[in-house]
Amino acid sequence: MSKKANRLYKSRLFVMIFEDKEKLLELYNAVNKSDYQDPGLLEINTLENAIYMSMKNDLSFLIDARLSLYEHQSTYSPNLPLRFLFYLSDLYSGMTRDANLYGTKKVQIPPPRFIVFYNGEGEQPDRRIMKLSDLYTVAEEEHKLELEVLMLNINAGHNSELLKVCQTLGEYAAYTDRVRRYAKELPIEAAVERAITECIREGILKDFLEKNRREAMQMSIYEYDEERHIRQEREDAWEDGRQEGEKIGLEKGRQESRQRIVKNMLKQKKSEEEIALLIGEPEETIRELIEQISSEVPEGDAD
Repeated sequence: MSKKANRLYKSRLFVMIFEDKEKLLELYNAVNKSDYQDPGLLEINTLENAIYMSMKNDLSFLIDARLSLYEHQSTYSPNLPLRFLFYLSDLYSGMTRDANLYGTKKVQIPPPRFIVFYNGEGEQPDRRIMKLSDLYTVAEEEHKLELEVLMLNINAGHNSELLKVCQTLGEYAAYTDRVRRYAKELPIEAAVERAITECIREGILKDFLEKNRREAMQMSIYEYDEERHIRQEREDAWEDGRQEGEKIGLEKGRQESRQRIVKNMLKQKKSEEEIALLIGEPEETIRELIEQISSEVPEGDAD
């Protein structure tokens, strides 16, 4: 299956688990320290527009007149607030499609809350607040538009109370951790198969994995490959940048060295022709170096 087809086909394992209203309500209660008991209170309204597939939010839902947007991430990105802004704008647009936005009556909208559940390999704190204003090109005392995203680390050793209160989230974290650990020593297909078999035997996501074993395996393999692909792209980009930086650095070093030599020879009253002969450069190059030196020296310090 091609990468493009995969992108349209796949549904996140996180979404598949928590689109069950009972599981989602369990997660909501754990995050908000609430005690709602009726899953029927939840109104899931995640967009399915394929145009937004590459940046769409995992789960968005209404409860108690509040809009919650939940997303799972295995890679940290400081751009999450901007992505949530785009998504929220589209959600609000859909919610108010039939409203008169030019009328005198207020068009009410539910207040949003943005949460990311992170289980990547990179080190992150238990909780991290990411702000849209962190992405602004100009720092201001008061921002006219702000959006805050709460990122919760669900890796082993982080937010243990949350993972305990929401058993399903804890089991999801345990399962994905096993897949990642086993993939370090086994082909990914074998690693996922081992993780699923063990988790079913030990009662970790047992009902879900028994019922959806094939889909869970396909999603886990895809998500691991995608995570590895993103990580490899970042490493390649870093290496390309490092090599380019070294090249630029060497050239800059040579240029600065030539400027210092020319500057010293000018102090010794050497002519352009003499300097060119001494350092083996064309007179045109020497003239350019002298012009650069002159432009860098403050007026009155040229001597």
